Amino acid sequence: MDRQLCGPYRRLRDSYRAGIAGIEKSSRLLYGSDFAVLPQDKQVELLTKMEQGKAPQEAWQKISSTEFFGLLVDHTMQGFYGDPRHGGNRERASWKMVGLSYPMIRGRLKYDLTKG
Repeated sequence: MDRQLCGPYRRLRDSYRAGIAGIEKSSRLLYGSDFAVLPQDKQVELLTKMEQGKAPQEAWQKISSTEFFGLLVDHTMQGFYGDPRHGGNRERASWKMVGLSYPMIRGRLKYDLTKG
């Protein structure tokens, strides 16, 4: 994500800065601790509150918790399922998980359309 925020997604830097600050402030308000040191169950609980729009409103002034949660999910999925040449999906892990050796792209790879 860092690499993308320095390039094609540069316009989203402020959204990420505000969102990360919102997560930290929400974590301190709800649990008295930084998000990174929370137990996993509390991290999941906070992320669920963000997704549902139930995170502390005073922590979310520049971007809503639901909007930032959606942005994180979208970019995480793009990184995990996208082509490794874009910086994610290391060693094609997600493609192997779903049984793809390399997704066929019409016009780029030659493959037999007559086989079922």
